[in-house]
Amino acid sequence: MAIARPVRALGLAAIVMWCFFLWQIFRPSQINNQYKSFERDPMMDSTGEPEGILRPAVGGNYAPGPGSDRINATLLALVRNEELQGMLQAMDDLERTWNHKFNYPWTFFNDVPFSEEFKQKTQAVTKAECRYEVIPEEHWAMPPWINKDLYEESVKILKEQEIQYADMISYHQMCRWNSGMFYKHPALATTQYYWRVEPKVHFFCDVDYDVFRYMQDNNKTYGFTINLYDAPASIPTLWPETQKFLAQHPEYVHKNNAMDWLTDKVRRPAHNAKANGYSTCHFWTNFEIADLSFWRSKAYEDYFNHLDRAGGFFYERWGDAPVHSIALGLFADSSSIHWFRDIGYQHIPFFNCPNSPKCHGCVKGRFAEGADWLNQEDCRPNWFKYVGMG
Repeated sequence: MAIARPVRALGLAAIVMWCFFLWQIFRPSQINNQYKSFERDPMMDSTGEPEGILRPAVGGNYAPGPGSDRINATLLALVRNEELQGMLQAMDDLERTWNHKFNYPWTFFNDVPFSEEFKQKTQAVTKAECRYEVIPEEHWAMPPWINKDLYEESVKILKEQEIQYADMISYHQMCRWNSGMFYKHPALATTQYYWRVEPKVHFFCDVDYDVFRYMQDNNKTYGFTINLYDAPASIPTLWPETQKFLAQHPEYVHKNNAMDWLTDKVRRPAHNAKANGYSTCHFWTNFEIADLSFWRSKAYEDYFNHLDRAGGFFYERWGDAPVHSIALGLFADSSSIHWFRDIGYQHIPFFNCPNSPKCHGCVKGRFAEGADWLNQEDCRPNWFKYVGMG
């Protein structure tokens, strides 16, 4: 039976629209020169595995269960029951590209108990052990020294400045927990390394070595993929409070620090001015692979406690990303901070997409999806300038 002409026209239009949609996603980036971060993004260069000691799954004992070559490490997610589908998608990506070879456990945190549906469906994605933990109330609640009236007034100011999530108390609580509380949970007492995974993120590249053993064997403290500028209006007193702390504890600053990266005012001078001396460059902590020993150190604990008492997690919108990044830039050996350029990653709208045959589903060298101006948020050039690509 012949198909009516209007139906054929609609079908053709649908096909054209679908092709246009795919082209928009996978077309090579065309960036306005005004917003270019590099003359040539290093992600366009051929990308292989990192230098140093690598331990592949082949030849090792990484089968599920006890008695393996796995070290004390976990995949870690702060997630709500209602974010189940986004978590399943992220888990599926990371299991497919990496963890099905190594079977590291997943540890899920929530401020309320996980539902049976959440437990059953997440466990079905992996052969590895899944652990489901509730955050203690004293780790999650607004601390008693925060003035609630001042908090409410501060939120109004932040909203007027269009600071995202400013009026969500849970967002402030999350930032504080991710900054200085998560590693105090009893479930992580014997854990040394973690890989933070959030719902809805994507992983694009096959990784064939044990990233946790890479961190241990090569004396790495912290690993990142994306390096951004923050919104200065969300953190105006973070750097002044940091300077107060450093005046009291100059002994904590590492001799091989990344202070120049933290204080650069050449590339985004307005950011530095509005943040009172801080460049606002930070590692985007929705992806981080880290040694918990750093957060447990006296330098970091003292620094976090100073910030916590200052109240900026609630009176402003200090995020764990700038807090972690400032601490790493000051107290860690910058050579122990590693750019995982070979791990393809996306948290909307930003990418880390290598030029590698092991990567599928992202455009090599693309940094941002959407408006051209997003590309100016890239702070990798400053990291490479002051620290390098190690």
